[in-house]
Amino acid sequence: MNIGLPCAPDELVRRIRDWSRELGFASVGISGVDLGEAETRLLQWLAEGRHGELDYMARHGATRARPAELVPGTLSVISVRMPYWPEAAADAQKVLDAPGLGYVSRYALGRDYHKVVRNRLQKLAERIEALTGPFGYRAFTDSAPVLEVEIARRAALGWRGKHTLLIHRDAGSLFFLGELFTTLPLPPDTPQADHCGRCTRCIDVCPTGAIVAPYQLDARLCVSYLTIELAGAIPEALRPAIGNRIYGCDDCQLVCPWNRYAQRAVAPDFAVRNGLDRATLPELFAWSEDEFNRRLEGSAIRRIGHERWLRNIAVALGNAPVSEAHRAALEARADHTSALVREHVAWARSRQTTRQGTEE
Repeated sequence: MNIGLPCAPDELVRRIRDWSRELGFASVGISGVDLGEAETRLLQWLAEGRHGELDYMARHGATRARPAELVPGTLSVISVRMPYWPEAAADAQKVLDAPGLGYVSRYALGRDYHKVVRNRLQKLAERIEALTGPFGYRAFTDSAPVLEVEIARRAALGWRGKHTLLIHRDAGSLFFLGELFTTLPLPPDTPQADHCGRCTRCIDVCPTGAIVAPYQLDARLCVSYLTIELAGAIPEALRPAIGNRIYGCDDCQLVCPWNRYAQRAVAPDFAVRNGLDRATLPELFAWSEDEFNRRLEGSAIRRIGHERWLRNIAVALGNAPVSEAHRAALEARADHTSALVREHVAWARSRQTTRQGTEE
C-alpha cells in the first residue's frame, strides 16, 4: 500500500538503489526496525564486561537495538556499504612481516570515513526528499549507538562473520557501513544465509585471542580496541602480541577466504596519505604533536591524539628487531612529559636491551 509516497514503495526503492550507486555506494539494502534477538546478545555482552572502556555502549544500552527509540518515528533503515581498500597501498601482509614498519589498519590510511560516508548519505537523503517531500531521517556511520552490522545483515548486505564483521559473498568484508534511519515505509530485503561454514581462520589468526568463540569478540583483548579506544596503559601481557600494529588490526580479514573478492576503493578520499602504508617506526615516532595534528588533519587517526600515538609506536618499537635506530628513537622519548608515554618507552627499551643481550 502506498502510504504518503509519490510512487509505489518498490519504485522508490529502485530509485534509491540507483542514486546510491551514483553516490559511490557499492550496494544498498532496506531493513525494518525490529532487531529481535540482537538486543539480547548485546545486553549479555555488556553484562560480561566485554565492551571494556567503551562506556557509551553501556550508557545507551538497549537503545542501540531499537532504531525507533533512537530516532523516534523510524519505520525503515536504508543501509549502504562503501569499499575502502586503497588500490596503491603496500601489501598488508608484507608490512606486518616487516617489524621495523608501522602497520596501520587499511581503513585509516586515507580520509576519515565518518565524514565521507555521512556526507554521501546526506546527499542520498536530499535526493529522496526532492521526490517524496520532507520526511524524517538521520544518517549514521559508526558514529552513534547503532547496531550497524545487524542492520546491514537484515538489509541483505551480507552475513555476520565469525569475527563479528559483515561479509558479502561478492565483496568480502573490506568496506564501511552507513545507515539512513527514515520515516518512510519501505519494503525490507530478505537477509542472506551464513556462508562461513567450518572455517575458523579468523579465530585462529587473531594475535591476542580476542575472538573468544565464533561470532563472539572480547573488545578488551582486541588490538583495534587496545590501540584506538583504550585511553590508558596497554596491558603488558598483551604488548608482545601486538607486534608492529600501531593503529588497528586487519589480521582476521586478511585471512578470510571471502576477501579474495574484496573490491578496491573507488572514492579518492581513501587513497594513502603521508606514506602511512609503509612508514618506519622511528620516522613516525619522531613526529611532534604539531606535526601529528597537521599531517593527520581529516584522518580518523587524529582522534586518538599524539599521546596514544606515541604509546602505540613505543610498544611496536619494543617488539621490533634490535637496532641502533630503534634504540635511539626510544631514548629520544625517554623523558617525555606524558607518564603514559614514558612507561611504554621504558618497557620497550627494556625489551630492546634484553634481546640485545640474548643476541650477543
